[in-house]
Amino acid sequence: MNATNSGDISWMLTSSALVLIMTPALAFFYGGLVKRKNTINTMMSSAFLLGLAALLWVLVGFTLSFSGGAGGIIGDLKWIGMRLTEGVDATAYAPTTVTFAIFQMMFAIITPALITGAIVERMRFSALFIFIAIWSVIVYYPLAHMVWGSGFLMKLGAIDFAGGTVVHISSGVSALVTALVLGKRKNYGRVSYHPHNIPFVFLGAALLWFGWFGFNAGSAGAANSLAVHAFMTTNTAAAVAMLSWMLIEKIKSGKPTLVGASTGIVIGLVAITPAAGFVPIWASIIIGALVSPICYFFITVVKPKFGYDDSLDVFGCHGVGGIWGAIATGIFAMQGFNPDPKLDAVLWNGLVFGQTELFVRQLAAVGIAIVIAIVGTLISLGITKLCVKSLRVSERDEDIGLDYSEHGESAYPSFNGMD
Repeated sequence: MNATNSGDISWMLTSSALVLIMTPALAFFYGGLVKRKNTINTMMSSAFLLGLAALLWVLVGFTLSFSGGAGGIIGDLKWIGMRLTEGVDATAYAPTTVTFAIFQMMFAIITPALITGAIVERMRFSALFIFIAIWSVIVYYPLAHMVWGSGFLMKLGAIDFAGGTVVHISSGVSALVTALVLGKRKNYGRVSYHPHNIPFVFLGAALLWFGWFGFNAGSAGAANSLAVHAFMTTNTAAAVAMLSWMLIEKIKSGKPTLVGASTGIVIGLVAITPAAGFVPIWASIIIGALVSPICYFFITVVKPKFGYDDSLDVFGCHGVGGIWGAIATGIFAMQGFNPDPKLDAVLWNGLVFGQTELFVRQLAAVGIAIVIAIVGTLISLGITKLCVKSLRVSERDEDIGLDYSEHGESAYPSFNGMD
């Protein structure tokens, strides 16, 4: 991005606003999927990050993610509190630095929010607050540095256009680990769970799709041909994944559902995220078409087989979808989409073009991201346990619902029926 180009800056600020709307969108998406009595708590679990994650980013997140560091693992503290990013000494590049910091802040907000879908209806809000703050420092900032901040994985040659490893694998795997540590909901496996507000689900998915154009096309860093390309691959993968999921439902049950279509949209967006600016448009069709059966298999076969309670299938959608997207990047990536050859992150073409180097590095990056997420999440939960007496609400509070027990509010105060 050119620091003096007002068009580039305008596009990046617009993209930042688009990514910001994705967190309230996620609140609606998750909120519609849970029981009535847990709607407020579920939406609040995303909403509070608009405050906490933004403040953490300004204080320490940006400097730990994108300043220089030792060993390629995490940055240093030279930009703590955003100091030196817009002062006299940095005037020449401050517009670029601060604009980039704003854009990346939105990623730091929504990534931990994704985790919350796996643990809804049972985790204490105070425990969640502390856990997310610790997790951001231990997991998210190091991964952002390694992949985008000239860290270890970037130097390895692995690529991630807009967050397959940094956002989706990290949050998806962390969600699974947290769900396993917390344990199952009280009546899991004995009663059926149904979304209480399907229009909320679709509203959330639609707003996520809208915001994702900033997420992916904004990751071009400028208003250029790369942004246009990423916009098209993003839309194509989401559209195809939605149709693919609907086809699966039609074959399996004879009826496509709005929840299924909404799920297809989201996982299509997840899968194309690491590849959006690196793969041909035709490849986004394949990526979107295959992510639905892959995620559907994990949600309907693997999850029941192992019996874990990933409430809203965060691992099945974001974790698995992100892993597929990162691997698909190693299969379909192609040099030449960046208008500035010096900035092209694709050092080798993908597997379908006869080169194996990138594919192997993508597999390594996936494995490293999974290990970091598992270890970092366990450490974060361990520290959280030292700060609060229990990670879970009591059985009584779980029965009456977390809206009332944790927040003293009700999404539907006039509703008195069975939940």
